[in-house]
Amino acid sequence: MSLATIISSGLTSPKEELAALVLMGGGARTAYQAGVLHALASMLQRRGGLASEQFPFKILVGTSAGALNAAFLASRASEGLKAFNQLANFWTTLHSSQVYQLQVPSWIRSNRIVAALFLSRQVRARQAFLNNLPLVDALHHAISLPNIELALEFETLKALAVTASSYSSGVHWTFCQTAGNRPIETWSRPGRRAEFQPITIEHLVASSAIPFIFPAIPLWVDGHREFFGDGSMRQNSPLSPALHLGASKILVIGVGQPERAGFAGNGEQKNSSRPTLGMIAGHTMASVFQDTLEADVEQVQRVSRTLRQMPPEIAAVMPYRPLDVLAISPSQSLDDLAQYHASELPKTTYNALAGLGALGTKGSARGAALASYLLFEPGFAKALMALGAQDAYARKNELLAFLSPAPLG
Repeated sequence: MSLATIISSGLTSPKEELAALVLMGGGARTAYQAGVLHALASMLQRRGGLASEQFPFKILVGTSAGALNAAFLASRASEGLKAFNQLANFWTTLHSSQVYQLQVPSWIRSNRIVAALFLSRQVRARQAFLNNLPLVDALHHAISLPNIELALEFETLKALAVTASSYSSGVHWTFCQTAGNRPIETWSRPGRRAEFQPITIEHLVASSAIPFIFPAIPLWVDGHREFFGDGSMRQNSPLSPALHLGASKILVIGVGQPERAGFAGNGEQKNSSRPTLGMIAGHTMASVFQDTLEADVEQVQRVSRTLRQMPPEIAAVMPYRPLDVLAISPSQSLDDLAQYHASELPKTTYNALAGLGALGTKGSARGAALASYLLFEPGFAKALMALGAQDAYARKNELLAFLSPAPLG
């Protein structure tokens, strides 16, 4: 994110205190976010007061599968903290068959060349490895678009924003919905732009269309049609939409990890063998979904620290103020976690990936990195949510302080 964006959009004095929730992408890994938020709801309920009932965020920003979580919460925001419990229930009942389909014969895993030829035909037919039509139906049942509009009209929310990347133009777009599309100054930066329009299921499917895995989705921008894929691609400034929409503090939940098991060796000598296709694919996915977040958070925090260190007499006359950013991400390797749940993959998906040599030995960490993005199964989701709750409680004091009302003056 450019310094000009931080200062002009995020650090100018706000008219009101607005908390934003930014949810990053990562396929099935984003069940981790539901665990963090479910724990946060429990903390706020125990604390009591108005915060024990009201939805705590005015701005929701989502990318990729994080966009699905953001839209789900927006559709339930009028129910207060119950929205977080409902998101947790959604993840614990979700199955891969409700997200994608892949029809392949069981013998496909026996020969890599045959597997590659068979799957290449399906990829040419729909320009993607998997068919995500089941996801469209699942989202229509889980997310009420009229409820999002009501939450905005009654000012439970100020804005919902979803990001996607255009294959047609290379521009990273942020689609924003406000009450009655009330005008908020739009923004245009090199390689990224914003447009205000009602969020639809198509926006959500486009934002979560993992490259090569799911097909591109057409959306209308600037009066013409472009084809879009996963919003994590080319996302250089994940915090920028929240800043432009007027956030005064941001809670961002990513799904990165401290170390990737497939490359650490997991008990084997590091770098002792050539990486498998599964390892390379997992490394690529991790780069798409995480690498820019840490740098963006660090830059905002650095500028805010500089403002806090200014002499009081100077700070009092400046039109800027520090921005609070709290980032939470997994404290443990999600590859290791996926290793124990790889067998939950649908048989056809497992056979196809194994046939391409993208999984290695069944249940091994070398293949778990790639599998973890496709493991939309209750067992893996519950394990991710348990880790999310654990990480949230480890930072309980920070979270509660972050969501406490700002002091007067």
